[in-house]
Amino acid sequence: MQGPKAPKDPTKKRKSFFIMRNKAVAGAVQPAGNGIQFIYLNDGRMISSAKIVGGISDENMLELLKTTEGFRKLVHSIGITVEADDREKQVDFVFQMYGKTNIYGSGTNLRKSLRADGMENILVLDECNWSEDDDIPGQIRFEFKTAGEFASVSVRFYLQDGFDAPEPEEEEKADFSSPYYQEMLEQSLIQVGNNVRLKKAIDKAKAGEDVTIAFIGGSITQGAGAIPINTQCYAYKTFRGLCELAGKGTEENIHYIKAGVGGTPSELGMLRYERDVLRNGTVTPDIVVVEFAVNDAGDETNGECYDSLVRKILSAQNAPAVILLFAVFADDFNLQDRLIPVGKAYNLPMISTKNAVVEQFYKKPGEGKVVSKGQFFYDSFHPTNVGHTVMADGLIHLLKTVDAQPADKEDIVLEKIPAPIGGEFQNVKLLAASQNNCNAVIDVGDFTDCDSELQCVEQDLNLVPTPEFPDNWMYKGSEKKGEGKAFSMDITCSALLLIFKDSASPNVGCAQVFVDGEMVLFANPKINGWTHCNPAICFRGREKKSYHVEVKMQPGDEDKNFTILGFGYVED
Repeated sequence: MQGPKAPKDPTKKRKSFFIMRNKAVAGAVQPAGNGIQFIYLNDGRMISSAKIVGGISDENMLELLKTTEGFRKLVHSIGITVEADDREKQVDFVFQMYGKTNIYGSGTNLRKSLRADGMENILVLDECNWSEDDDIPGQIRFEFKTAGEFASVSVRFYLQDGFDAPEPEEEEKADFSSPYYQEMLEQSLIQVGNNVRLKKAIDKAKAGEDVTIAFIGGSITQGAGAIPINTQCYAYKTFRGLCELAGKGTEENIHYIKAGVGGTPSELGMLRYERDVLRNGTVTPDIVVVEFAVNDAGDETNGECYDSLVRKILSAQNAPAVILLFAVFADDFNLQDRLIPVGKAYNLPMISTKNAVVEQFYKKPGEGKVVSKGQFFYDSFHPTNVGHTVMADGLIHLLKTVDAQPADKEDIVLEKIPAPIGGEFQNVKLLAASQNNCNAVIDVGDFTDCDSELQCVEQDLNLVPTPEFPDNWMYKGSEKKGEGKAFSMDITCSALLLIFKDSASPNVGCAQVFVDGEMVLFANPKINGWTHCNPAICFRGREKKSYHVEVKMQPGDEDKNFTILGFGYVED
């Protein structure tokens, strides 16, 4: 009888670092019924993960992560671990390089099928087939056979010879019962402000009357980083906190609106408020949380759009309470210093997640540190479930504080408060293909199609994404001959904005906007590099009168595509 053969000697253990460690993922619904968790690595995200999760500080190593060529010089192999309740579950790991000529189509896709049994699987880079058109590491995907499946994943990079990395540190679980955590929540409260409106809403809820709490913002408000995105996001957790404080629950007297759109500033938020929050007049919110402190670098008015949005909400006939929330990025950045004067002027409640977490990030456990950056951030921009909990707890702390206070004697009088940054867009309205309340005279020209490949977001408790601006005007250059007829309209207004679709597709082209024959805007849908809603000001501060507006493809791009999602206009 022959005994077992001796196993091979173990492979030399290479130095390594994690870019994901015990990270929750879930398969978001795809058109084919499968589920995918997208984890983007571009725009500095992978470098941020290497710093925060992997502890990498070597600038040479971080520089190599910026390109596929550098990545292959640094990384020997990738270790992937997937763990789920069903250990036989099959999950596909995909690491996509973005291409030079076609960002999503011409780069390498490294793929490995895994069992969700918690075992590390190694993907050796030299054993893969690589494209000559690779540009940068673009995204990681975990692909599930059906939507809604969950797993915990880790991804680590094993290094080529000659590179070093620190040993990973074991982290203690965040202790939300510690006195240090209570200090964090108190630090998050910039001011309670005038409490009349917020206390009125809480009291209504306690009395069993219908109360709606709404959230408008960017991708953090959408729920990015929360797994699952619908019930682990800060917005839903805050809603549940309000229900526990003052109401009966989801299906009874307290109602929930979530209207976050990734990558967009308050410049777009003020245009979609009526549609995405008020739902075209069918919803009347009592509390509105506004979160744009990490998105408004894209606001070309440097805060006036934010100020205008706040005034728009405050001026509603039912006098809703407005709470200003200031989120934070992993590099400790936000724009709260620009936006706090708005809250001060209107005496609004303000919560700063930055004030809560940043200082304690740099403390030691036992000396005030409750949560690390690796625990708080899902990537360089978005919170984990833990991070969303911290954000929600700051808002709930405000609600409890106001509930315990006597009501202020008088509400703010908006008409007596000058706009601290500017309120030109307070009454801005949306013009879309199915919404023309200003009687603009429109000739769509060759913008005759309706684009269905749109930015989509998970609204409210939905896991199935809702398309943004589904009624639009699309120019399909591949179907046109010659120059292509311009989109034109005559509209009476004093300010005008164009909302157009960004895309990474090589088939999109640029457009020019003319007003009374003068070119006022060059619209380039390729700048952001992903399917995205982009607002841009055509003109502002003009005399209210009729203007002739034309949108036409730039010369040379007549065979490309371009989508007008809508316009914003100010009549007074």
